Amino acid sequence: MSGSVLIADGNAARARRLGEACAARGFATSFAPHGAAALEAALADVPDVVVAPVDLALIEARKLAEILRANPRAQAVRFVFLGRLGERERQGGFFDEVMPPSADPDEVAVRVEGLLQQRARMDAAWRDGEAGRELEGKLSQIPLTDLLQLFHMNRRSGVIELARRESGEREERGTIWVRDGNLVQAAAGSVEGEKALFRLLGWRDGTFSFTPDRVHVTPRILTPTRALLLEGMRQLDEWDRLRASLPSRDARVVLKVAKADLPSGVHPLTQEVLLLLELYDRVGDVVDHASHPDYQVLRTLQALADRQMIDLRAEAAGAAPESSADRFFGAAQVRRLRDWLQAGRPRAADSLEAKLLVFSPDEAATRDFARLLAEIPGMRLADPAREGRVGPEELVPIGRIAVDPGLAIRVIHVPTDRRYAPVWPVAAQGALASLLLVRGAERGAEGRIAPVADALRRLPRARLFHLLLLHKGERLVPEEIQEKMARLGDGSLFLVPLEGGKEGAAVLRTLLGRVIP
Repeated sequence: MSGSVLIADGNAARARRLGEACAARGFATSFAPHGAAALEAALADVPDVVVAPVDLALIEARKLAEILRANPRAQAVRFVFLGRLGERERQGGFFDEVMPPSADPDEVAVRVEGLLQQRARMDAAWRDGEAGRELEGKLSQIPLTDLLQLFHMNRRSGVIELARRESGEREERGTIWVRDGNLVQAAAGSVEGEKALFRLLGWRDGTFSFTPDRVHVTPRILTPTRALLLEGMRQLDEWDRLRASLPSRDARVVLKVAKADLPSGVHPLTQEVLLLLELYDRVGDVVDHASHPDYQVLRTLQALADRQMIDLRAEAAGAAPESSADRFFGAAQVRRLRDWLQAGRPRAADSLEAKLLVFSPDEAATRDFARLLAEIPGMRLADPAREGRVGPEELVPIGRIAVDPGLAIRVIHVPTDRRYAPVWPVAAQGALASLLLVRGAERGAEGRIAPVADALRRLPRARLFHLLLLHKGERLVPEEIQEKMARLGDGSLFLVPLEGGKEGAAVLRTLLGRVIP
């Protein structure tokens, strides 16, 4: 493979060894003793790859890369840095490879060859998809990272649609929006932003299609594109290396320590995972509902297991199927719920659970509503709800509705006190819907739930349902309902009789029918 390599290094002996290794692979090699000479040489005859130590004299390697990348003629130059980089330099994303300063010259040459092969693939893809035309292909032929770098260097704008099917499972789809070469949004099922992007970068097979267009989506990705791709590739390398030691998505996870004994001042990611462990007992569910990338969440779970704070247990083979609520949910509702859940998973799972949140500032109202839910076929109340001890400041499961074999809805109570406001968006991420309970006959009760409603309403794709709970004999005149709706704001409103029976069951059936997408 032909290519040109500029070696900018004040260490003449190391530069000579690097030049010999590159020349042995057929690359045209030139030299510069410091950054200023390297800049002059690169602008006069643009190389394919620059190899330089981080602490290059006169003009540091990072600054040299920044200057060349800003030049339209040299923006495609690839950089191999020798040395250590701080966090700020890594976030800048001005390099393509970083190796130790004492790296074997042959290993450096192999990295250079890899960058040139990547460049050749990108050039071929660019020729196949001229400006203004769609570009289609297979991820096995051009990796997604190469494709995104191609669009980044050529400042393209448009939408990338991805699809794959593994071992006969249902099709997975993903979308990435690119504006002037920069990644601004990504989606994989119900997951968005950087988390979705990192998940999609892990796709090794499948198809892609790029449609040039003006992009109008709200940016959810703010990290510089080159730094984002470098971090994504680093995580993929780490994932491949540690895959055998990371927890299985199908494993069950049990928190071994009491909430009062959990350490304070932990890392935000660890704090989020510990919070999610109070809601979910399956690794896949924790990963899907966490805001951080999948790899980081799995590493955190493994670290907690190593510290004996959690137990990871393999899913029992041949477990008995759960009783379903097919008498309560219609076949179409079951199918829609299953499709909605599978769309947000990296692969089809044997067991799928949706999350339905309940916000209630009144312990008695929560107890009454849990009693009503217990009448749903397939509903199994959790111990706190069955014993009537779900306090207003408790983040605990209320119960689980077995909708169909391998398909369930987990109902979770979330505190409404303002002190728990940081918890609300975390809990609501990926939720099916949020139910806000208010005692219908209690004057001003809706004011206690209003801060929650205001916070949730600002979240993307939030779905709110206001429930006015009515005891036997309680009625609301139209004027009272209008007043309460005005205070509650946006969201569907249901009057829920607490006596159960046919009327209560009918309201619950209508409510859950509306909740399912």
